[in-house]
Amino acid sequence: MQKEKLLLWTLAAINFTHIVDFMILMPLGPQLMRIFEISPQEFGLLVSSYTFSAGVSSFFGAFILDKYDRRSILMWVFLGFFVGTLACALSPNYPFLLFSRILSGLFGGLTSALIFAIIGDAIPDHRRGSAMGLVMAAFSVASVVGVPFSLFIASMSSWHAPFFFLAFLALVILFLIYKFVPSITVPKKEGNDKPSPQQVIKRVTGNANQMRAISLTIMMMLGQFMIIPFLSPFMVANVGFSELQLTYIYMAGGFFTVFTSPWVGRLTDKYGKVKIFTIFMSLNVIPIAIITHLGPTPILLALVVSTFLFVTSNGRMVPAAALITGTAKSENRGSFLSFNSSVQQLSAGLASFFGGMILVENSAGELQNFGYIGYIAIAISLLCIPLIRRIKVVDTSTVK
Repeated sequence: MQKEKLLLWTLAAINFTHIVDFMILMPLGPQLMRIFEISPQEFGLLVSSYTFSAGVSSFFGAFILDKYDRRSILMWVFLGFFVGTLACALSPNYPFLLFSRILSGLFGGLTSALIFAIIGDAIPDHRRGSAMGLVMAAFSVASVVGVPFSLFIASMSSWHAPFFFLAFLALVILFLIYKFVPSITVPKKEGNDKPSPQQVIKRVTGNANQMRAISLTIMMMLGQFMIIPFLSPFMVANVGFSELQLTYIYMAGGFFTVFTSPWVGRLTDKYGKVKIFTIFMSLNVIPIAIITHLGPTPILLALVVSTFLFVTSNGRMVPAAALITGTAKSENRGSFLSFNSSVQQLSAGLASFFGGMILVENSAGELQNFGYIGYIAIAISLLCIPLIRRIKVVDTSTVK
């Protein structure tokens, strides 16, 4: 059990760095839009470029992730992530930063698939909810510690500083991967040790249960990422937050989800993945409806709504991730989860892009049409509830 905990903490550290790398761009949005003199659409492209490139790399990663030792490929992928993050830190202008975000996304997208694949290989199904809760609590720590600290050093120095900080963390985590992630060789089907790309694609697309899981991922991302990337600019332009006060959103949301994420994981193992997902997805539409229609609002009230959004968004992800991980057997789990990561990143990027197209900035500097985006997000989110009821876990075993 001690080795299992060290493994999960290492995976959580990887997830923490990856999440901060992605999230830090959003609260830096007002600053970057001012410094580079870019529009909301150009900032939306900056956000979506990471997810689009992550989606492309995850698609091609599906052809190789099950062919090699999990630890070895994780180390190579995270080394590439370090290089991309360092390039972001050194970016002198908008075009170079856009290129660097694409490079970071190429490797960052593969880390998510590898984390979930390792959990699926090493942790039995009856404990996967708790394992997912712990690893996904990295989102909470990223929100309450990583993002505020990154914003603090950005305010003390420049927007480059957070990326230098993340590059340093990536070097430390490379050692943790070598030390605590076990060598996991995926069992192969007899006579088919190295399936062709066509066979890999057919395994996934020909499996109705896995395709339903992928559809759920698409809808969950569309329901969130038309909103999340523009939350910070909206809070500054429409609600009355200062750029410094944006840290309160992430600190408050992160503080509560540090506790609720493991709690939701335990609830998932006790009461079932579908039931817990249904509860939190239903609750999630409430803060979406409120926050996308806010005008000038007292900071405390706005923080209550944004924190509720964080808690319920995280609460729906824990059971969904535990369920989706179990829809593939060990011999093709990496391929399936890489495909799933691909559509997850592409869907998030597409949602960010279209969200940026819908939003317009008026002469007073306020962002308009956010309410329409909220209605679309609610409709898509509610459709996830009947869909998840049709998804089944097919593999509860672990790789020895």
